Amino acid sequence: MDMVHIKINNIPLTVPKDYTILKAAREAGIEIPTLCYLKEINEIGACRICMVEVKGARSLVASCVYPVNEGMEVFTNTPKVRESRKTTLELILSTHNKKCLSCIRNGTCELQKLCIDYGVEDENRFMGTNITSAIDATAAHMIRDNSKCVLCRRCVAACRANQDVGVIGPNERGFNTHIGCAFDLDLNQVACVSCGQCITVCPTGALAEKDNTEEVWAAINDPTKHVLVQTAPSVRVTLGEAFGMPVGTDVEGKMVAAIRRLGVDGVFDTDFAADFTIMEEANEFVERVKNGGVLPMITSCSPGWVKYCEHYFPEFLPNLSTCKSPQQMFGALAKTWYAEKNNLDPKDIVVVAVMPCTAKKFEIGRDDQAAAGVPDVDIAITTRELSRMINRAGLRFTDLPDEEFDSPLGTSTGASVIFGATGGVMEAALRTAVETLTGEELQKVEFEDVRGTDGIKKATYNVAGMEVKVAVASGLSNARKVLEMVRSGEETFHFIEFMACPGGCVNGGGQPQQPASVRNFVDLKALRAKALYQNDTNKPVRKSHENPVLKEIYAEYFGEPGSHKAHEVLHTHYVARGKYSI
Repeated sequence: MDMVHIKINNIPLTVPKDYTILKAAREAGIEIPTLCYLKEINEIGACRICMVEVKGARSLVASCVYPVNEGMEVFTNTPKVRESRKTTLELILSTHNKKCLSCIRNGTCELQKLCIDYGVEDENRFMGTNITSAIDATAAHMIRDNSKCVLCRRCVAACRANQDVGVIGPNERGFNTHIGCAFDLDLNQVACVSCGQCITVCPTGALAEKDNTEEVWAAINDPTKHVLVQTAPSVRVTLGEAFGMPVGTDVEGKMVAAIRRLGVDGVFDTDFAADFTIMEEANEFVERVKNGGVLPMITSCSPGWVKYCEHYFPEFLPNLSTCKSPQQMFGALAKTWYAEKNNLDPKDIVVVAVMPCTAKKFEIGRDDQAAAGVPDVDIAITTRELSRMINRAGLRFTDLPDEEFDSPLGTSTGASVIFGATGGVMEAALRTAVETLTGEELQKVEFEDVRGTDGIKKATYNVAGMEVKVAVASGLSNARKVLEMVRSGEETFHFIEFMACPGGCVNGGGQPQQPASVRNFVDLKALRAKALYQNDTNKPVRKSHENPVLKEIYAEYFGEPGSHKAHEVLHTHYVARGKYSI
């Protein structure tokens, strides 16, 4: 690797010649602030916050895009640099909605932090005409308030580069520039897949999930309602970040304790339903292989991916597994088997899902998601919303004891907890499918070829004398690549796992927001996934088909995986949607 010798703030450094000043400074322990920069997808030098002095240059330069060169001398903290950043912030504030106290990002807003860091005291130094912008709350999952937008274009990059959707972008020009959909259509009029990746990268409160916590509080305070809360696999390894804990901390026990103290009637684990997903999905895969069914079979756990398929690749809908997602399966089980066991009217049960995913808010309203004649799941909230509920309840999260999920819907296996990481659904399904096809016990349950945070992974396994070719992709731009390989005949697979969000649910649109200073330089996906795999390793039971409560329910209620009753309760269908409509 070719290296160059530079100085930053008079400190000699040797760095690769393809580095930018921003990256070189970071490795030297110097934080250069940014607003627009997102590593690899939004390196556009637009916000001008990252300006630095370079000896010999006529003006300040944008460090996020300016390459290093031999002998360069850089200064990141001169009076000229600080004044430039402060003035830029004041100009941004001149058109910014400054109702910070009531903003959902108060305390976590990157613009707010920069203003504090650079001593912006007169937020009205530059006064002028502001653009009038309507709030778009038409989508099921989010709210867009352009009065808080700083035109960083991070959301545009996430939507287009990572997700291959591109339903938002800059409209008009000059002072009238604003982010929106084509022709200024509302979000519910375009092919948005509700993934929420735009929300996770927004530095301000311009984008936020729809907050449904008041509905949860109302249900908890209604004596006629039986409130059950289910938590998704990945939430246990991300929730701690909202309370200042290190990335990748597994807080399962404290999470359960906190939810119990909110006053609900049961704290259960979506992992329990994920084990059912594997039983039904593995059975469906085996049936397709044996009987010449549609292959490759594609997983259906990620509602963002499912909606993407419905909009952009409807010809692949017959390939999707008919299994409901674990969230929906849990609700269906709660309002059928659990309701019967406890003499409860399904109408009186309120199922609350705590999810890493904003698309879950859309999913609960889909057709064919009402096994008991009422919606399987009533309310879906994100990890962020749960953290706000915990704070509002006055709970000192880090001081809470570790407690266990309630039974029986809290009993799960290691196979189900890894659903939260890309490749986890595939690995869990393989653990069961291989033993089903071979009739032999696996000596090693780890399928490491499908692990890791790479956007696309492929593997071939010899199972019962047959070569089974699988693929795993996360991020919808990678899903497109795999589907195009299949469509062109370039690749042949038997089983494919798709997750809408890059890295899987651990990087979902409803997870705790991390500033660019962390997101650009810390592998959030890998650290969070590592905690899930450790949780799996620690479980006494690591294969879905060995879950004792699951076996009991099949024996007394469903009969067997894929039975008529199982299809009525645990399966669904999909619909082709136009690319420019919901």
